[in-house]
Amino acid sequence: MPEKVIKIPSPEHPITVTPTKGRVTVTVAGRVIADSRAALTLKEASYPAVQYIPRADVDMAALTRTDHATYCPYKGDCAYYSIPAGGDRALNAVWTYEAPYPAVALIAGHLAFYPDRVDAITVDDAA
Repeated sequence: MPEKVIKIPSPEHPITVTPTKGRVTVTVAGRVIADSRAALTLKEASYPAVQYIPRADVDMAALTRTDHATYCPYKGDCAYYSIPAGGDRALNAVWTYEAPYPAVALIAGHLAFYPDRVDAITVDDAA
């Protein structure tokens, strides 16, 4: 197996992780799966911003760990969860970097959701 390439964010491929202002909720099949005021916003290059929600703010009993795995040279090894209540659309709907690389260490212990595999990801930044 070839050695994994590790890349460091740079001006050509920037990555920032900042606290999300306000409350982030994720719903699936009409049920709130995540509700957090401690989410992080990860912005990477030209990709859409992603909300990373602390595990403590996610209904982990509603998720099922899968064998699916991917690798990002900027963030590390990625594990996945499905949301059974969401049916086939919610397969591998959730991802996490359990031991992220130092440049994005803040996302350890957090989960992210694919917007097209859940009903809604809402960021309410109202005071």
